[in-house]
Amino acid sequence: MQRFELLKGYGGDINIWTSMLNTYKIVIPKVILTIVSCTFTAYGFARFKFKGHDFMFMLLMAILFLPNVVLNVPQFIMYNKWGWVDSPLYLPLIVPTLFAQDTYFVFMLIQFLRNIPKELDEAAKIDGCSALGTLWHVIVPVLKPAMTSAALFQFMWSTNDFMGPLLYVSTPKRYPAAIFVKMSMDADTGFSWNRILALSLISIIPSLVVFFLAQDQFIDGVTAGSVKG
Repeated sequence: MQRFELLKGYGGDINIWTSMLNTYKIVIPKVILTIVSCTFTAYGFARFKFKGHDFMFMLLMAILFLPNVVLNVPQFIMYNKWGWVDSPLYLPLIVPTLFAQDTYFVFMLIQFLRNIPKELDEAAKIDGCSALGTLWHVIVPVLKPAMTSAALFQFMWSTNDFMGPLLYVSTPKRYPAAIFVKMSMDADTGFSWNRILALSLISIIPSLVVFFLAQDQFIDGVTAGSVKG
């Protein structure tokens, strides 16, 4: 029946449900690692002075304005030499987030941290908290709205990412939903728009659900740095 046309695969091991599963094999680790690594990095820049602090912050800001497209070729060559291209664990897409590669989120969290009084850190230190204890018990609860905003942005951007999987995933059964939807657009036989629109709707439903579940925290995070009159 035509109503089940969108569930059909392309003669291989890939269909809409497999591609959705592949998508979240990439997205969920990226979100978790991004929040952990960016929070630690932002905490270090915002709360500690160390040798080379200003230079490294300047470097961070410079990387923030560097277009990702200029990194595609050197990164592909490097990951290919390491044997990471077409990894079943999606290593080229996930591992870099362990090192706070998304400098936009680092900068955003630094700005929020600057609005948190340092007296809270000092009070925690007097109570016997270490630097990590202060981060976990004092900073993270206050920073939660900003962290939620960063997680939502990363979730949506990673779900919609097309270029990354196109470069680093070559086995059809590992394709995420973004590439699977593109595979539905066959220029030779014409576009089946009902199929394309149905696939697109299914692929964005999880993002909509996650956004509406976390919208209160997201709004708090977006408005936390606004000027209050």
